[in-house]
Amino acid sequence: MKHLKALAIKFISSLVLLYVILGLFYGMEFRNVFLISFVLGIVAYLIGDLLILPRTNNIVATLADFGLALFFIWFMSESFTRGDNLFTVSLLAALGVTLFEYFFHKYVSNNVTREDNQERLNSSTNLRFQTEASEDLSPQRNDMKTDRNKENQSE
Repeated sequence: MKHLKALAIKFISSLVLLYVILGLFYGMEFRNVFLISFVLGIVAYLIGDLLILPRTNNIVATLADFGLALFFIWFMSESFTRGDNLFTVSLLAALGVTLFEYFFHKYVSNNVTREDNQERLNSSTNLRFQTEASEDLSPQRNDMKTDRNKENQSE
């Protein structure tokens, strides 16, 4: 349920943000913005939020989401429209999505993946063994120990 809630927050925020940039400023149809938001939301959530963010930090995951957003927005908007160079608009939209993703990653790491990381640490497949060492590994004779003790006491 927590993943569905996070995915819904991401989708709605991306839809509003991309509609303002792509729809109102550029004039892209709502259904195209909806499709871009849907695909980008699912791919970025799976790759950026569930794979990269738990293994790295917020900055690395945000940069990865910037690359994903730029690629998907540019590629999909190029396939939906004809004749225009959409790289600048895609870059602005990707920067907007990246700014949102920076704050969204904090939400995900505090509310969604924290329990997943705890479960992973507590699972039985992640056993931690310790090595124990003692004097028995390099035995010495008792008479040698007493000779050393006498030398140490005489000094």
